[in-house]
Amino acid sequence: MTLDATTAAASPLAIICGGGSLPQAVAQAVDRTGRRCVLFAIRGWAEPAAVEAFPHHWVDLGRYGRFRRLMQAEGCRDVVFIGTVLRPSLTQIRLDWETVRVLPDVWRAFHGGDNHLLSGVGRILGGHGYRLIGAHEVAPDILVPEGPLGRCAPSARDMADIAVALDLLRATSPFDVGQGAVVADRHVLAVEAAEGTDGMLDRIADLRRQGRIQTRPGVGVLVKAAKIGQDHRFDLPTIGPKTVDGVARAGLAGLAVVAGATIMAEPQEIVRQANAAGVFTAGVRPPQAE
Repeated sequence: MTLDATTAAASPLAIICGGGSLPQAVAQAVDRTGRRCVLFAIRGWAEPAAVEAFPHHWVDLGRYGRFRRLMQAEGCRDVVFIGTVLRPSLTQIRLDWETVRVLPDVWRAFHGGDNHLLSGVGRILGGHGYRLIGAHEVAPDILVPEGPLGRCAPSARDMADIAVALDLLRATSPFDVGQGAVVADRHVLAVEAAEGTDGMLDRIADLRRQGRIQTRPGVGVLVKAAKIGQDHRFDLPTIGPKTVDGVARAGLAGLAVVAGATIMAEPQEIVRQANAAGVFTAGVRPPQAE
């Protein structure tokens, strides 16, 4: 089934909600445009407080048939996937018949990294006539702009660390690992893996308390960037107030992300916390591919 983009845009927007506050931020941004949105909150991932203010349905992983029936009843054709996800085990998911029918596609999606998984889910939905779009396409004001967001700005020393981190993240892209790295005085202190950004920053804070990081507090940067070739409809790097708090607790100078390709949750709170902690939060230009 094919779908005319104009027709799809006139229909309600379906927002498939993972964890965190981003689903609410996207729904609020879409609501300001006058377009109706319906939230499909994934049980075990989504948070009630993030969805309760909007029309919503709770859905279970593995219940694809029920999801499609709800989508049809609501008249939704455009779909956005936003929020924190936890990779489930296929053996722990109770499947309905509709999910069983697409099980080979689900199985292939699970055999790879996170980007492979999310793109696989997107192909399944797209194959049933839904138009998968990025959250930034319906809510562009959630993207980090270029330049500092608060009073503090990165120094020349910080910019050198940012360049090293961006080079590192480009080099690790083919391995589909995390989207973040910490660099201080051009030395790599950490690369994000399964623990996520917050866990990585906790690790830096622990190492500093143990005296295993020699640079003084206030030196070093967290950098987040999308992987090369990543499908921007899914899993763009995200920052929020908790990220800023983690940067401050880790004793870093600040955090930098690629402008126009990073989502920010609660931007006013990000700025407030960054100013209060004396750390910078900045959007930088993407590195040029060689």
